[in-house]
Amino acid sequence: MSLHQTTTKETASYLAALLAKNVEPLWTVMSAMVPPAPNPKATVASWKYEEIRPLLLEAGRLVSDKEAERRVLMLVNPSMKAPYTTDTIYAGLQLILPGETAPAHRHTAFALRFIIEGQRGFTAVGGKKVVMRRGDVILTPSWQWHDHGHEGDGPMIWLDGLDLPLYQAFPVNFAELYKENRYPSEYVSGDGDLRFGWDEVQKILDSKEGTHAVYYYGVGLGGARKPLSLTMGGQAERVDAGTRSIPIRESCSFVYHCFEGKGRSELTRANGETEVVEWAKGDTFAVPAWTERVHCADQNGRSYLFAVNDEPLLKNLGMYRREGEPV
Repeated sequence: MSLHQTTTKETASYLAALLAKNVEPLWTVMSAMVPPAPNPKATVASWKYEEIRPLLLEAGRLVSDKEAERRVLMLVNPSMKAPYTTDTIYAGLQLILPGETAPAHRHTAFALRFIIEGQRGFTAVGGKKVVMRRGDVILTPSWQWHDHGHEGDGPMIWLDGLDLPLYQAFPVNFAELYKENRYPSEYVSGDGDLRFGWDEVQKILDSKEGTHAVYYYGVGLGGARKPLSLTMGGQAERVDAGTRSIPIRESCSFVYHCFEGKGRSELTRANGETEVVEWAKGDTFAVPAWTERVHCADQNGRSYLFAVNDEPLLKNLGMYRREGEPV
């Protein structure tokens, strides 16, 4: 018997003894535990609005608001299972029809909504009732009573973004139903720390120099502005017709939604592989962590994108890294 065979046999016996004591050697999995680059499980994925919208409307015909509580089609990353759209972000498309109520509840998770379609829908949060308008970002802070309703015609559809994947590691998320369908609330006018209108965001984007501009949503005023939550942030981007944004790679992940325009995003993983996502108005796509992104707008006009990200989470934990010029 050779020395190598003896060592292998002894090593195997040693490893078996470790397992019996519920311990394992780090050195056998070191490269997986501490890889040379971020290694998200999520992959690039996209959802075409023209394909998903009919399925959502069909859900409205088949499933009542009372049956569903929240009538949502989850956007599930093909490399993972629900609730993962990226490793840290959950996204879904929600539908509410005229006269319906998505009943009041509250939960530990933070949520935001980006309104895609419809008029005279509303969200009530903590007693404040705000009208939904296309392009609005509406927040549901943690543990705030909230419900949704629709007092207009046609479907109301919006993109939900929540930090639900975090609760797979920290199992402390739970929800509570309110005793009535709606929590007592009154309409409030104007934008505030619950609703952020698109018109003002686009005005700021259009006032910035260059062919690519980014607006970061925040709560508070002036220099006291903070991210939308401790775990999730939001941003809007403008890409001028026929131009490309500079390459940027960040340790945070994104779920993008095309508000207006048409174009493509070139998304390059840490291993050098590039995937191209073609997008148009209403489409949504997922960008995993540490994926370099370049947005390219069509020749026929400016394009505007909204994105929910997990940047606040990573910055609060000291885990945020970035490659690329500041925007």
